[in-house]
Amino acid sequence: MKILITGGAGFIGSNLTEYFLNKGYHVTVLDNFATGHHKNIAPFLGLENFQLITGDIRNGGDCELAVKGIDFVLHQAALGSVPRSIMDPVVSNAVNVSGFLNMLVASRDAGVKRFIYAASSSTYGDSEGLPKVEEVIGKPLSPYAITKYVNELYASIFSSTYGMETIGLRYFNVFGRRQDPNGAYAAVIPKFVMQFMNHESPVINGDGNHSRDFTYIDNVIQMNELAMLTTNPEALNTVYNTAYGDRTTLTQMVGLLKTYLSEFDAAIAEVPVIHGPNRPGDIPHSLASIAKAQQLLNYSPQYSFQQGLQEAVKWYWDNLK
Repeated sequence: MKILITGGAGFIGSNLTEYFLNKGYHVTVLDNFATGHHKNIAPFLGLENFQLITGDIRNGGDCELAVKGIDFVLHQAALGSVPRSIMDPVVSNAVNVSGFLNMLVASRDAGVKRFIYAASSSTYGDSEGLPKVEEVIGKPLSPYAITKYVNELYASIFSSTYGMETIGLRYFNVFGRRQDPNGAYAAVIPKFVMQFMNHESPVINGDGNHSRDFTYIDNVIQMNELAMLTTNPEALNTVYNTAYGDRTTLTQMVGLLKTYLSEFDAAIAEVPVIHGPNRPGDIPHSLASIAKAQQLLNYSPQYSFQQGLQEAVKWYWDNLK
């Protein structure tokens, strides 16, 4: 079977690419390298079952080229980051909404079997209930959250109107190997890891009591595979929380980071932490119910937050120190 992974040179996309190549699938990657990196896919370039298309999902022609002969689309391409969307909502909308629609149309016209896409826990917005249940969402708190909710609406319409099989995966704070620690919009875990490794004090936004359902990359890979291979008709044309189903405060996360990193460098245990103001558009708490995925996709996450964090810290130490 042939898989197209958009954004396949990015953090999540490159991990999916590696996994499915190792399983013997033919994998095509479409990426414009705006946030992805050539180094993430460099090991695959000589493989017979790998193809790279350098292109942009905002270009309909690139999308049409990429989906030719494809059975499954794993759509990961997007401009992530709430702060980035607040700084530049126009570009976030162009990539995350117009680009998403381009991919849907191209996939429909090419007869793609199933379209699986990266949705987001930001869709829950100001909904205060915990754990987050797929059918109960709030009002979006950022332009990014709006774009990801619009993705779900478009996917639903394409399912009902054109008979496309779609599945959305609402990612909850994914972390792990190859996640970029650099740049203004770096995710909190790799950014803090790099700062600790350099004996620099990380800045926690707020008092540290905000909590997240941090989700290790291997659990996300499992969800994508289950969504791709399910033969349960009740599992299609809907969205799923993609998470571990537990939450950790930022203060707890930083404590664990210092513990695991100080095994490599004892001085890290003494690096102080700084607190700054809360960040606009941030959700205070996120915790996913994974019951729907367990019931309909037989999802069983293999890595807890602590297990995943230990794996991630070791990868960063081995590859970035």
